[in-house]
Amino acid sequence: MSSRDEILQRVRAGVGRGDAAGRRAAAEAWIAGRARGPQPTLGADLAGRFMAKAESLASSVERIAGRGELPAAVARFLAAGELGTAAVITPELTDLAWAASGLAVAARSAVDQDTVGITGCFCAIAETGTLLLLSGAQTPATVSLLPETHIALVDERRIVGTMEEAFSLLRIEHGSLPRALNFISGPSRTGDIEQTIVLGAHGPRRVHLLIAGS
Repeated sequence: MSSRDEILQRVRAGVGRGDAAGRRAAAEAWIAGRARGPQPTLGADLAGRFMAKAESLASSVERIAGRGELPAAVARFLAAGELGTAAVITPELTDLAWAASGLAVAARSAVDQDTVGITGCFCAIAETGTLLLLSGAQTPATVSLLPETHIALVDERRIVGTMEEAFSLLRIEHGSLPRALNFISGPSRTGDIEQTIVLGAHGPRRVHLLIAGS
């Protein structure tokens, strides 16, 4: 037996290669039995905490009455910033009245030429002002990552307190993880050059959040 074979044999014996189901069950039992560490006290107003943290991270925030108001709110934001009327959206948002608000939207993955991307989010995290987006056929990740402007719809009912609560909700509703999870905390930024913060270094230079009530 070569040294390579000997090493691989020892690895196989150590991980119990023939008992994948048993190892999975043991891992899930270990996760389920873990106690959470200390949690911050956030109070009852999770939406207020989320909005304050998001604004501190250079996102702009606006409240809207409900999901149906998203196109009109987007149109107002784009007009105020002279950002045009074209956007790429995630397919989950195609049921909304975009044309009635004077917007030309395409439901697809984003490409380099797209300047505005509009998405929903799986949930939002009040503690850090962070969005959690899941990749998938209805929620392509490029829409939030490539355009210079990212506009996100946040359902107020899906604002959770902490990162731990976000993962708990994900396990409950999805079971298995999607291919990618994207946590977004304000515009992309870097301080690599002379410790000066520059927005839009690796993604959107502006993030606008629309908080929809129930």
